[in-house]
Amino acid sequence: MIFRKFVGLVAAFAAIAAAGAICMVALAFAIYAGLRDIIGPAWAAAAVAGIVAFIALVIALVITRKARPKPVKGDAKNLTAQLIELARERPLVAMGAVAAAATVVFKNPRILTAIIAAAFAPRPPPKK
Repeated sequence: MIFRKFVGLVAAFAAIAAAGAICMVALAFAIYAGLRDIIGPAWAAAAVAGIVAFIALVIALVITRKARPKPVKGDAKNLTAQLIELARERPLVAMGAVAAAATVVFKNPRILTAIIAAAFAPRPPPKK
């Protein structure tokens, strides 16, 4: 029963997305047809591409504006926050640290491999 509702919901979202895509294509054709005689076919195509890119940018800004991560409680001074604060206060020191780290990684690529492996390693399950 739940699976049927889920499939119906997915089908509804797919239908809405398809209708939105069809409307965007129709709008692009209408804009192109309106501008083709005024500014020529090449510039009309460029204008349509610019307008569609602008619409995509606005949609992306609206979506990402709502996706703000909640701050972690009790972890205000983690290592990343301290490094960013150091880079803001003393940019020359931060550049020196980056140069030193790049030199070490360039001399010994195993360190980079270990860092990448540690970054992508799965986290251990929390203790109960």
